[in-house]
Amino acid sequence: MNGAKRLAELFQAMDIRALGRPVLLSALVGLVAGLGAIAFYFSANALDTWFLKDLAGFHPPEEGVSLAHFGDGMLDTLHMEHRWFLFLIPVIGGLVSGVLVSKFAPEAEGHGTDAAIDAFHNKGGLIRARVPIIKAIASVATIGTGGSAGREGPIAQIGAGFGSYIATRLKLSRTDRRILLLAGMAGGIGATFRAPLGGALFAVEVLYQDPEFEHEGMIPCIISSIVAYSLFGVVTGWKPLLTTPAFTFEHPPELVFYLLLGIFCAIFGRFYVKAFYGIHKLFGRLKLSRALKPALGGLLLGLLAMVVPQVLGSGYGLVQAALYGKVALWVMLVVALAKVLATGLTISSGGSGGVFAPSLVIGGMLGGAFGATAFALFPTLVHDPRAYVLIGMAGFFAGVSNTPIATLIMVSELTGNYALLAPLMLVCVVAMIVFRRNTIYQKQVASRADSPAHLGDFVVDVLEGLKVIDLAEQGREPTLIPENLPLPAILQRIATAKGAYYPVVDSAGHLTGIFSVNDIRRILDQDLPAGLVLARDIAVSTVITIGPEETLTQVLRKLSSRGLEEIPVVDAADPLKVIFMLSRRAVLARYASELEKQRGVYSET
Repeated sequence: MNGAKRLAELFQAMDIRALGRPVLLSALVGLVAGLGAIAFYFSANALDTWFLKDLAGFHPPEEGVSLAHFGDGMLDTLHMEHRWFLFLIPVIGGLVSGVLVSKFAPEAEGHGTDAAIDAFHNKGGLIRARVPIIKAIASVATIGTGGSAGREGPIAQIGAGFGSYIATRLKLSRTDRRILLLAGMAGGIGATFRAPLGGALFAVEVLYQDPEFEHEGMIPCIISSIVAYSLFGVVTGWKPLLTTPAFTFEHPPELVFYLLLGIFCAIFGRFYVKAFYGIHKLFGRLKLSRALKPALGGLLLGLLAMVVPQVLGSGYGLVQAALYGKVALWVMLVVALAKVLATGLTISSGGSGGVFAPSLVIGGMLGGAFGATAFALFPTLVHDPRAYVLIGMAGFFAGVSNTPIATLIMVSELTGNYALLAPLMLVCVVAMIVFRRNTIYQKQVASRADSPAHLGDFVVDVLEGLKVIDLAEQGREPTLIPENLPLPAILQRIATAKGAYYPVVDSAGHLTGIFSVNDIRRILDQDLPAGLVLARDIAVSTVITIGPEETLTQVLRKLSSRGLEEIPVVDAADPLKVIFMLSRRAVLARYASELEKQRGVYSET
């Protein structure tokens, strides 16, 4: 009997309802993101096979294959088999993408990740329900017809859109919607690149230019990414995207060359970002319909592909060949430069696709060229020049995205090679810090303090020394709801009440839970018999409270950490007795008042 009682107490302490909801919602978002990633994967591959391989006779190297696939030869030519009309294929994708995006969802234009970042910071995590669908179709059209774009941006926006849609349908708070948006991003990326940890880290790291994480979203992103990756793996297989030789790091003096590679990646990354947005400005000045600009970009891409066919598609096959040392140095340099132009023509013209895959190809080619050059000049110091391809992939993208941690993990996962973590860490960090604020994601903000999503999180210094009791007059008298009160009586009681949060109390007047107006709406949507629903069925048992002697700094932290608009103030002598309700608005009003006072003091001095 004692054991059963202790077990019951343990479950009560865990608060399964509070714990279960975020876990279940994150898993649901991961499931939807995984299904979206599967549909996107097969659709893009089918279109690529039909247009490029079957129709245009274009057969680039394949990724994820063994060394024997490339034979004994070296890819030391740009020539590849294709039919004469190859240059017209990207026009089709550009036209379809341009018409869809301009007519139905302009925010689906471009590389996708930026739109998701913007929605997190500036739109309360809100993405229109049609965006994931339009983004998916437009991106499939672009990528499937040879556009120089990747799947990371589209699947990030698609997953984020699903997360936002689920949160909106469930009438969750803006804070919860932002978290599910990130969970959707993580699920989509983790599945598509078979990189569950990298996808989760990317979603919480890509929001900021400084090395910061949106730590509140870490656990939901991990859960979503695990679910999506598992579903995707069951359907498509578990092999890493790229296979590599057995690279090792056993020569510490070689870190000097990796350091130089990091600087080289940063410099070229600066050029890449300038070229990418320079092309965007050129297309912006064209007096041409927005729907036709991606088609023009596709035509120019096709003409470039007649000279350098390797710029078409993801380019992972060429990276695979370079990882085996099967690509000539000059070919790697030409492809790296041409891929910069090709990516700009595809995405900056208004096409739909991601920048992750092109960035990896550019970085891989730069790293391979750097490694081959270093090996030719210092053969006794450079252990394996092929390893520089993998290091360059990670370093280059880390430098243009400000995501060093996520990138080094993701590249390790998508190659299945973790033996180069030390040089990966060095190159990724160096590439990021050489040119701070250089980013391919324009919607990134510098830090959490600069994000509108965290407005109010960083205004605590002005409130130091002020206590909750100082705002008693600005507090609201609580509308206490007996825990046995049925739903009709609850609705009658709160009809004329102020505020949005209602403490639930027992017969002794002690606090047992709390619910909000949104909780009432969810119950009403479930079409349950109103007379059977009691206040304790609606309430959340874990209540965040504050005492009269706590500082307003502590109050703001509690309000911000849970996305609350109001919080119960309880008696210091009896922590279960609610004295009054204190709102975020009242605290911020006091903050504004104190700030004006301080400004007055500073102006007088």
